[in-house]
Amino acid sequence: MALFFNLNNPNLSLLSQKTIIMGTRDGTLPSLWQQGIAVPDTSVKTSNAATDQTWDALIVGGGITGLTTALLLQEAGLTCALVEAHTLGFGTTGGTTAHINTMLDTPYHTIESNFGPSGAKIAAHAARAARDLIAQNVSNYGIACDFEYKDGFLFAETEKEAAELEKIYAASRRAGVEVEPATHIPVPLEFRKAITYTKQAQIHPLNYVYGLADRFTSNGGIILEHTRVMGSARKGDVHQIETTGLPFRSRQLVYATHIPPGLNILHLKCAPYRSYVLALQLTDGNYPDNPAYDMQEPYHYFRTHVVNGVPYLIAGGADHKTGHGSPLNAFQTLEAYVRTHFQVSSIDYRWSAQYFEPTDGLPYIGKLPGADEETYVATGFSGNGILFGSFSGLLLADLILGRENPYKGLFSPSRIKPVAGFTNFIRENADVAYRFVSDRINTEKLDVLAELPPGTGAVVNYEQEKIALYKSPEGNIRALSPVCTHAGCVVTWNDAEKSWDCPCHGGRYDVYGNVLTGPPRENLRAIPLISNG
Repeated sequence: MALFFNLNNPNLSLLSQKTIIMGTRDGTLPSLWQQGIAVPDTSVKTSNAATDQTWDALIVGGGITGLTTALLLQEAGLTCALVEAHTLGFGTTGGTTAHINTMLDTPYHTIESNFGPSGAKIAAHAARAARDLIAQNVSNYGIACDFEYKDGFLFAETEKEAAELEKIYAASRRAGVEVEPATHIPVPLEFRKAITYTKQAQIHPLNYVYGLADRFTSNGGIILEHTRVMGSARKGDVHQIETTGLPFRSRQLVYATHIPPGLNILHLKCAPYRSYVLALQLTDGNYPDNPAYDMQEPYHYFRTHVVNGVPYLIAGGADHKTGHGSPLNAFQTLEAYVRTHFQVSSIDYRWSAQYFEPTDGLPYIGKLPGADEETYVATGFSGNGILFGSFSGLLLADLILGRENPYKGLFSPSRIKPVAGFTNFIRENADVAYRFVSDRINTEKLDVLAELPPGTGAVVNYEQEKIALYKSPEGNIRALSPVCTHAGCVVTWNDAEKSWDCPCHGGRYDVYGNVLTGPPRENLRAIPLISNG
């Protein structure tokens, strides 16, 4: 029985239902995972009982990181509440492709270069610990999420890639990762060299986080959806937390929001990217029995998952920085690539998801720099969100409980690495500086009201001011300030997910200007339109 609350209503009552519906996420394009799942029903009336006590920990964010952290702290004896601005799994967790890999997006020879051989070994051990935690949760709590161990194949298609693959293989072995040379790959592509990482895994991500939520709430924890944290102040040893519902008090505060809200140094250390995914059926039934990854830039990734009795090839790639490039073109490029190598019968789902790339290659997990005492964060997971989201729970629980943890220094958000990631730091933030300035002086002129197609948006100049315009499928115009409420950058239109995306720090808004994903907390300002008719 799952217990959920909704603080938008002033009367708090217990909730114990689930309904089979389409889940929601931070885009208009549904992911494969949303179809026909048991979604917690949060439609009943609620009361203010949840805010009458001082909690040991308040966790902000209802994805893999938040739920894992909340459950681990609860099992250690802490009283915990979790708040989510939208619904469970609404963010990247609902759009992930749920690869669980000890083969990390940042190769081990890069980790060695940035953090030394001992750092690479610690990172490899962290990856195994996270994988094992997921397997343990599935087994202990009986979570029906299609957990399976798989071998993961990384393959090179050119001589240059093959030389790079040799470095990856050697460094992986030095770090203690289980990896072997491979003579075949599970996808129908030509290759020069391949390696296989053993005991990788995959899951149905939403069913897994709902299983964690069931366990957490059945043990006395509460989950409050549609409740955004707007700010906090620490008085004595207690955080006084302001939300869009009722206020909270807690001794520990954890931001498991993919990127922390407000303005923080981590926004300069993490660059937002979007990745694109297709779920396809094949005419020849030649679905890969193990996940596979090429070495292109950006790389493509493949795996198979059976949902409601139907097998799907899940293929992803075409990544680009958020707010840059055309999402529609990214989907077209990915589709063309997949059709070149697979016998496609139908493309049943297409969606995109956001991740944050750390400048030095490893996530930032620990105390939030510049924040009040006992405030924690986990961000910068790159393409390993399920893995590092789970690992974050392990590390944050130890930090909060005062237990020794060998990973603390390596993943510290306050770590200072003057060489590691410096080039990436300069490149990403030079782009941010450009967006702050050039988006304000661009004088392009668009005759948009007449030419803007239905169902699309654009940032336009109107009487020397910029306006974000959206034309609905019915032809109605909505106007917003295009200035992101996080740090003042100008948003761009996402033509695939129908959203306004910030190219600086990854904030996203729907067509009404409502916040979809942080770090912004405030919506875009609406601009009234008047007619002379």
